[in-house]
Amino acid sequence: MRNSQRLWASVKCCGYKIITIIIRKYQLKKAIILVSGGLDSATALAVAKNEGFECYALSFAYGQRHKVELAAAKHVVESIKCRDFKVINIDLSQWGGSALTSDDIDVPKNRSGNEMESDIPLTYVPARNMVFLSFAAAWAEVVGAKDIFIGVNSVDYSGYPDCRPEFISAFAKCAKLGTKAADEGWDFNIHAPLQKLDKAGIIKLGISLNVDYSLTHSCYDPSEDGRACGACDSCEIRRAGFAAAGIPDPTIYVG
Repeated sequence: MRNSQRLWASVKCCGYKIITIIIRKYQLKKAIILVSGGLDSATALAVAKNEGFECYALSFAYGQRHKVELAAAKHVVESIKCRDFKVINIDLSQWGGSALTSDDIDVPKNRSGNEMESDIPLTYVPARNMVFLSFAAAWAEVVGAKDIFIGVNSVDYSGYPDCRPEFISAFAKCAKLGTKAADEGWDFNIHAPLQKLDKAGIIKLGISLNVDYSLTHSCYDPSEDGRACGACDSCEIRRAGFAAAGIPDPTIYVG
């Protein structure tokens, strides 16, 4: 009788181990995806989803002059099913320094390509991606995610220093050193799948992944009813990207 009980206990133990192994093998990997409501972040989210990640979307109400992009982020996340979606409130407008967070700085418009590439634009928000990625790393620790996706781009990045590949690589090392990852012996993987694509390439990639770009918003200075201005750097780059990709631009522009 005792031998039978021991045998049954051994069988149950092995069964639990096998079930645990199977669950771990087929369990979805978790990833935090920064979603701004724009074209790039929507594509990055679609890439993460397509690669089999369980997606945790993260947006920020950071004191930006308009909230249209947050509504767009919500629509994007609803269309590309995510496990969770959070909007973090932080107020970078307290010190301003950007046309996106300061009412006394005008959004540059009607600039040529050379002008966009000549200097860091006034729409650059100081250290924004560094702040956002720090929040992403914190949430990643809580949910057990080792992967973070961000839609930065170094081809059509309009001179933003926090979109550079060197910064993304350096932040991944910093995130490991500043979290329990360093003690547990694993790395944060910061994915920037759009890093080397131009806007047309990003749009084509998104279309192949069924991204609905009509839900996205890119304009830095939209009208009160949410229409894109059509003249800021972001509108110019977006419009040119759709034209180069040979795909109709679903954006509703002023005029």
